[in-house]
Amino acid sequence: MTGKTLTRADLADAVHRDVGLSRQESAALVESVLDMISDTLVQGETVKLSSFGSFQLRDKNGRVGRNPKTGQEVPIEPRRVLVFKPSQVLKERIDGALSR
Repeated sequence: MTGKTLTRADLADAVHRDVGLSRQESAALVESVLDMISDTLVQGETVKLSSFGSFQLRDKNGRVGRNPKTGQEVPIEPRRVLVFKPSQVLKERIDGALSR
């Protein structure tokens, strides 16, 4: 494991290298795709990427939590969270890479 984080610039470079678009067009394409995914999630819809996985929004109920340091009860407000569920193809690919 290298510990490197994949960035938008890395994605744009990969598009530039693999597809052959200019660097500016590649960056715009990556930005457009990420904006579309974000906008779809903001509207409350699920985003499914074939052979990769799906991004879903889930509503979590309010509850009472505890401050682990003091033990004091703290109310946690209801909220909406983003959940990623990997596809079986992605799971198998990751498992295959770990077994090498």
